[in-house]
Amino acid sequence: MADRSDATWPIAHPPATASGHVARGGGETVGGGDAAGSDGRRAPLDDLRFPGCRPVRLTRDGLDDFEDQIEYWDARSRIAWIVADGPSSIHEGTTRQLTRIAERLALISGAPIATLGSVGLVERSADGQSVRLMQADEILYLHPGRVRLPDGNLVMGEHDLPDIVLEVDYSTDIRPGKLRVYERWGFSEVWAMVPEGRSRRRAAGLTISHLGADGRYRDADASTALAGWTAAEIHAALAEPVPSAHTASVLMRVGRALGVQAGTRSEDVPLMRALNAKARRDELVATIESVLRARGISIGGPLPGGPAPFGDASRDTVVAAAVACADEADFWRQLGVTPPTA
Repeated sequence: MADRSDATWPIAHPPATASGHVARGGGETVGGGDAAGSDGRRAPLDDLRFPGCRPVRLTRDGLDDFEDQIEYWDARSRIAWIVADGPSSIHEGTTRQLTRIAERLALISGAPIATLGSVGLVERSADGQSVRLMQADEILYLHPGRVRLPDGNLVMGEHDLPDIVLEVDYSTDIRPGKLRVYERWGFSEVWAMVPEGRSRRRAAGLTISHLGADGRYRDADASTALAGWTAAEIHAALAEPVPSAHTASVLMRVGRALGVQAGTRSEDVPLMRALNAKARRDELVATIESVLRARGISIGGPLPGGPAPFGDASRDTVVAAAVACADEADFWRQLGVTPPTA
């Protein structure tokens, strides 16, 4: 269950607990055709296509006992579309990677991020009957304390929509089907990730679909929810088993921007406070080494960069000692600090 408190940290739920309609049982395989559905209140989605999925006939009564993850189902056609190849480690690894990235962004920003995993998305009729179901690969809430989070399925009109949806197109293509339903439902930002060298359908990369004021999706070069994080940078971060130096730098930038949006200051965030303190210590050590070297004073090796290499002395006191000392021993003597051992 997602914790709604502002003090929470990133959370993730596995698909089995986040989706109420993934249970046990089976359905009758049918010979094809496109899924269609309409609750009568909106224009029907009669020409949806789900490449990489196979259709299975499934009535509303069979939903609770169906064992496979449903990509899409609607009541009118009574057809469930499920991934033909089944789950893959690449598919699941990509969604887990996004959860790990969200944890890092939360630590940097000082603000919670909720990752809810493979959540079931449900559209209901006025009398409470399910008329359309879809399964998201991963959803993110960037401000979980401010919204109505789902506890199980996300029901249209009852819960707030997430800030970001991730879909992994390993053997599928969401564009002619799922993406159109996301647009209909008003999801603001959808990421479609095609893993490197894995898809049989199109080139690797990440596409960001952003919902415009007219209610239509348009491709965007960068995320709106996580401002400034480009599609290329997101794809690299999701594809790297261990973050590269470049990705780590990008995550620091994106995390701090998220912190500014949340109203957190760098010094309020424990991780950032520790990193800033270390950066200041390292800068002072480098300065003192430069001053002593410029004065021709030999030191026994690099000065330590530990928590307190100069004891309790202030920055001004340390710099003054480096400028006035006769030799390295005199430098430490002026500071009242025992010289560090190699």
